[in-house]
Amino acid sequence: MPNFSSRGLNMPESPIRKLVPYARKAKEKGLKVYRLNIGQPDIKSPQAAINAVKNIDMDIFAYAPSEGNFDYRETLKEYYHTLGFTDLTVDNFIVTNGGSEALSFTLSCLCDDGDEIIVPEPFYANYYGFAEALGIKIVPVVSTIDTGFALPEIEKFEELITPRTKAILLTNPSNPTGYLYSYEELRKLTNIIIKNDIFLITDEVYREYVYDGLIHHSVLEFPELKENTIVVDSESKRYSLCGIRCGFLVTRNKKFIELALKFAQARLSPVLIGQIIANAAHYEPDSYIENVRKEYTERRDLLVKLLNEIPGVICPKPKGAFYCTVELPVDDAEDFCLWLLKDFEYENGTVMLAPAQGFYSNQELGKKQVRMAYVINKEDIIQSIKILKEGIEVYNSLT
Repeated sequence: MPNFSSRGLNMPESPIRKLVPYARKAKEKGLKVYRLNIGQPDIKSPQAAINAVKNIDMDIFAYAPSEGNFDYRETLKEYYHTLGFTDLTVDNFIVTNGGSEALSFTLSCLCDDGDEIIVPEPFYANYYGFAEALGIKIVPVVSTIDTGFALPEIEKFEELITPRTKAILLTNPSNPTGYLYSYEELRKLTNIIIKNDIFLITDEVYREYVYDGLIHHSVLEFPELKENTIVVDSESKRYSLCGIRCGFLVTRNKKFIELALKFAQARLSPVLIGQIIANAAHYEPDSYIENVRKEYTERRDLLVKLLNEIPGVICPKPKGAFYCTVELPVDDAEDFCLWLLKDFEYENGTVMLAPAQGFYSNQELGKKQVRMAYVINKEDIIQSIKILKEGIEVYNSLT
């Protein structure tokens, strides 16, 4: 057999999707599988977006401009103006096929083979995959469950910066922990970025979904970082439009836009229909986001309460997004997750979770943890945690 690339062989499996075949088999056995593993909301997409699909009238589905349709970028500009960034123009945006492509473009523009990106962990598992594909080294800064995954002391970042460091990468609010970085934390990071003249990349796709009266602060708020910040954004979670694959990059750095456009041209075109749908979604009344935020708040409160009632479970209360990273009273969370799907059922159902090891560079740190997404309705949350509690008891009696 011909040889394969080390890049392909070393590419990590998704901890979010790797158990899908086992969930499929459980479903084939007649079980209801409660999917807490993946951030696919069950929230209905905006009616304005649905109407846009129904009303498409085109004779030719042509390439979109590589940087994205002008009318959609104009809409994005107006959206960011409502956030307070009124200096931005359409030229500060490049439309991508999902937030994933936006991040891939960003890393490709900033890093050469062997360069380093500092990332607080646990981090979104695909960051590691993007880095591996591009020959970039992820340098982790560990945050811990006992502090609710707050950023560690700022000196920890300073200690890790080397001549190969190109950026610090944050998800704010965080996937997989739901942690929301405060203005003070971002201000401290700003000082490090300026001192070392590196980039600060923030994945802000969950900015609408912060709770308890807290405020999301964007890195775009810091004018001194004009040349040093890149924001990755997406419509997937904001409007429950995961399948349209519509994301974008935002930056004031003109040179970065120039370089990113080269990668955009190389892949030819962002998805045409996705832009039409996303553009329409922004015309949905503000009540859509407000109602979804209220629903997620109720789901979060319910899930966290039920989890922390299970003996030995530790679940910090997320401040944003719709995920929580949870420590279970088991020795090996991945083995437990697999067992739930292969060998366990309770009241004709089982639960699918994402083992948290894949969200850490040092997988031992996540060995007893899972990520859960509260993207299912409250009735299903109650039943899934009932199944989980019973599953923990049975699993521990067998091991």
